[in-house]
Amino acid sequence: MDTEHILEMRGITKTFPGVKALSDVTLAVRRGEIHAICGENGAGKSTLMKVLSGIYPHGTYDGDIVLDGQVQEFRGIRDSERQGIVIIHQELALSPFLSIAENIFLGNERSERGVIDWNRTNSEAARLLDRVGLAERPDTRVSDIGVGKQQLVEIAKALSKDVRLLILDEPTAALNDEDSAHLLGLIRGLREHGITSIIISHKLNEIEAIADTTTIIRDGQTIESLDMHGDEPVSEERIIRGMVGRPLDNRFPAHESSIGEEVLRIEDWTVHHPVDQSRKVVDRASVTVHRGEIVGLAGLMGAGRTELAMSVFGRSYGTRISGRLYKDGKEITAGSVSQAISHGIAYATEDRKRFGLNLIDTVQHNVSAANLGSLSRGGVVDREEEVEVAERYRRELNIRTRTVDTLVGKLSGGNQQKVVLAKWLHADPDVLILDEPTRGIDVGAKYEIYMIINRLADAGKGVLVISSELPELLGVCDRIYALSQGRVTGEVARADATQEHLMHFMTMDKDGIAR
Repeated sequence: MDTEHILEMRGITKTFPGVKALSDVTLAVRRGEIHAICGENGAGKSTLMKVLSGIYPHGTYDGDIVLDGQVQEFRGIRDSERQGIVIIHQELALSPFLSIAENIFLGNERSERGVIDWNRTNSEAARLLDRVGLAERPDTRVSDIGVGKQQLVEIAKALSKDVRLLILDEPTAALNDEDSAHLLGLIRGLREHGITSIIISHKLNEIEAIADTTTIIRDGQTIESLDMHGDEPVSEERIIRGMVGRPLDNRFPAHESSIGEEVLRIEDWTVHHPVDQSRKVVDRASVTVHRGEIVGLAGLMGAGRTELAMSVFGRSYGTRISGRLYKDGKEITAGSVSQAISHGIAYATEDRKRFGLNLIDTVQHNVSAANLGSLSRGGVVDREEEVEVAERYRRELNIRTRTVDTLVGKLSGGNQQKVVLAKWLHADPDVLILDEPTRGIDVGAKYEIYMIINRLADAGKGVLVISSELPELLGVCDRIYALSQGRVTGEVARADATQEHLMHFMTMDKDGIAR
C-alpha cells in the first residue's frame, strides 16, 4: 500500500460524442498536501474532478481511481462522499431559501426516527461555522449572506461529511481580496488538521502562494507536476508556459489608442438601493468615455461599479435614479434596456451564466439574441443569415466549438465569454460596458479577450471595463476611474497609474480620507 499518496488517478480517459476530453491522464496527490490543478479553459480539469467524485460514474471512463491504495468504482457522488471525497463546484449548490444549518445537513439530516432534531442540527452547525470562521447564526437564510460566506458554508457542509479529500473548483473566482485571503487561510488550516485539498484555479498568484504541488493539464493530457517547494522556485511564468505550451512574455497585448470625440458622458449619477431606498449605492458619479478609448472602473467589492453600469444600461438596477446621460454630446433617456440598446449602449454582465447567456440554447441563438431585428424579414428571422452571422463570429473570435448548433452550456468559461462578446458585437454598439470580462478565465483566453477589446477600441467604439484585478486595468485601459462607497474618488491616466495609487483612491471614505 502506498502510504505517501492518498490518491492516484491512472490512465484516465473520458470521451464524449466526437470529443476526447481526457486522454491517459495521471495524477498523484500526497496525503495532507494542497494540490493545485492548472490548465486553460477546456483543458479537462473539471472533467477529471467529475470522474473522481463519481459524477461521471465508473464504466463511463477508462483508467483507475486509487484511494488509499485501493481501486475504487464510484457509481455516484454518494459513493465518493462515503470515502471522504467532497467536491465544491464553482457554481455553489446551496438552496438560497433554506437556512445555513439546513443547507449544511441537506441530504444528511440530523434526525431521530424520521424527525429532524433541530437543537442538534443548529448546535452542530454552530460548531462547524466556528471551525470555518463564519460568524453567522445557523438559522440565517443563505440568500441573506454574500458569496464569500456561502463558500464557507460549503466547506462547513464538507466538514460535516467527515471529508478527507476536499476538491475546490475555482473557489475564489467570485470573491474579493479579503474573502479570498480568508478562504485560503482556512484551506491552510485544514491542511494542519490532515485534510488534503485539490484546488482548480486560474489565479496563479494564489496557486504560487498556497500549493505544495501543481499539476498542469493541457488538451486533456497531463503535462507535468511541479514541486512548489523544490530547489528551483516555480514562478507564474513557469506555470503559464506549461499551460499554453509556450512562453507568454507579455500578458497584455501592445496597443496604441487613437482617441476621438466624447461618446458617452454620465453626470451626477445617483442610484438608490432597490430595497432600502434610503441608501445610496451610487452617489453623484461622473464618468466620460471617448471613441477609441478603453476606460477602467476600479473599486473594492460594494464600491458601486456594477450598480453604476447596470443603472446606466436601461435602469436595470436601482431606484430613485437621477443624473444626466449624454451620447455624442446630446442628452438622452435610457429608461429601459431596449432604449439603451437603441442608443448604442451595451452591457456585458459579470454573471454570464445567469444573465448573459441562455445556457440551454445554441451558440447561434445566443449570438443573435440582442439584435434579432437586423436578421428579420417581415417579422420572421432569416435562419440562414443567422447561421452566417454566428459562424463569422465563431471564426473571428476563435470560439472553440465545431458548430454553432452547440449548446452554450457545454462550452468552457472562456468560450462562453466570447459568445457574450459576439452577441454584443452583433448589436454593433457605440459604447460597450464589460463587467469583469475575464472572471474565471485562464491566461491564454484572457489574452484573446484583451485582443477583442483592443479591436473594439480600434473600430472607434468606447469601451468601459470593470475589473477587480488591478493589473488587468493597468494593462488594458487608457484611463481609470476609482470608486469608493458609490463615489468617484479619483481619475488616473494609464501613464500615471499604479496599483498603490489606485488603492489609495479605492479606500477613501466619504470625507476623502483613505481608510
